[in-house]
Amino acid sequence: MTFLPTFARIAATLALLAPPSLTHAASLRLDGAIVHTVSGPSLTNAPVLIRDGRIAAVGPAAAGAAADQVVNLQGLHLFPGLIAPGTILGLIEIDSVRATRDTTEVGEFSPDVHAWIAINPESELIPVARANGFTHAQAIPLGGIVSGQSALMRLDGWTIEDLAERRSTGLHLFWPSHSLDTTPKHLSGAPDKWKSPEDQIQERERQLRSIDAFFDSALAYQRARNAAGLQSTPPLTTDAGAGRRIPTVATNGFTVVPAWESMLPLLQGEIPLFLHADETRQIRSGVQWAVQRGFRTVLAGGRDAARVTQLLATNRIPVAYEHVFTQPVYDTDPYDAQFAVPARLHAAGISVAFTEGTDRFGASNIRNIPYAAAQAVAFGLPRQTAWQGLTLVPARMLGVADRLGSIEVGKDASLIAVDGDILDIRTKVRRLWIQGRESSLESRHTRLYEKYRNRPKKP
Repeated sequence: MTFLPTFARIAATLALLAPPSLTHAASLRLDGAIVHTVSGPSLTNAPVLIRDGRIAAVGPAAAGAAADQVVNLQGLHLFPGLIAPGTILGLIEIDSVRATRDTTEVGEFSPDVHAWIAINPESELIPVARANGFTHAQAIPLGGIVSGQSALMRLDGWTIEDLAERRSTGLHLFWPSHSLDTTPKHLSGAPDKWKSPEDQIQERERQLRSIDAFFDSALAYQRARNAAGLQSTPPLTTDAGAGRRIPTVATNGFTVVPAWESMLPLLQGEIPLFLHADETRQIRSGVQWAVQRGFRTVLAGGRDAARVTQLLATNRIPVAYEHVFTQPVYDTDPYDAQFAVPARLHAAGISVAFTEGTDRFGASNIRNIPYAAAQAVAFGLPRQTAWQGLTLVPARMLGVADRLGSIEVGKDASLIAVDGDILDIRTKVRRLWIQGRESSLESRHTRLYEKYRNRPKKP
């Protein structure tokens, strides 16, 4: 009998104790900042009006507009939230602790694996990425040749459903390597696993044949499905953000196979193919195959992408580049071989997004992605293009450029307020909003800093 009033009093008390900066207003006006729209010119002292989590007006149209909350950002720079493509954020915590790794599935072909289901909302690495300006990240599954489907997650939320901005952003294909290990068996570090160059070539050919057979089977399933009259209905309300179509029930005994159903969004052009390749011959082989198949393709990794610019530019294939700080791999390479790749790709008309990749420190180093872009600027990439490589280009790759990636009317109010250029390592993120709701910039790093800064001192 007294439970509801007591509960109401507790709820009201908690609401009063909540930090004012983290409350959510139906409308919000950000005043005084230098607004970097990214898609267009930067605006000095331009207000930004936010209503119901979306940008309602920018510049003079927002000046003086009524809002539930007004935030003065005088002296700060306002950027769209940064987007990290090609990561394993949320799927790994500590690489050396097996129980915290959920990145890899067994089997060579797993198109029905969806990364969003395995994301850990309590990951300590998510606030670390958020603290340096990232509002969204693409989480991709690993393992085998076709590893499954990636998801775009917003970096604030209680549950995996809260985090899932888009549950399917692409199918991931890891193209077989075209390099050969010519180390003699007696010098090999693992003699029991040693293969001759001939055996390596045969293994690669086997993998290429299996890829063709797999995609041929997927096409055959699609044709049989269409012939059986099994159509797709629009996504259900609860799956609208997933980009998935819900099949109707077949009336003629057609057998629905979940693995092949997962291939339909790619075959129908609804999601892109993320082709993971680094070597020159590997990239050329994989891209030519994808173009022949008619897939909308994104090159992921792309270490040697600058050596095949004509192929990439002709077929309008963007690159999620993760090798700015990779050491030169060829004896004839200059020291800045990888530093200059983004500028060379841009000069060829190829869109470039920056990523940290999926190695063991990929998730923890997401916060450093802006500095890869900064290094590219130092070696010829225009600054505005570098900003786009952190925001608008990955948004386009992931199919969410209508909602994210720039400061424009109608887009989600996922924004960051910083005290300098986002490419400058000295710049600090001061405020961050995801869909108009301000998020905390506290992380394990800041908590440890405060803990040891306030440690007891000897008298």
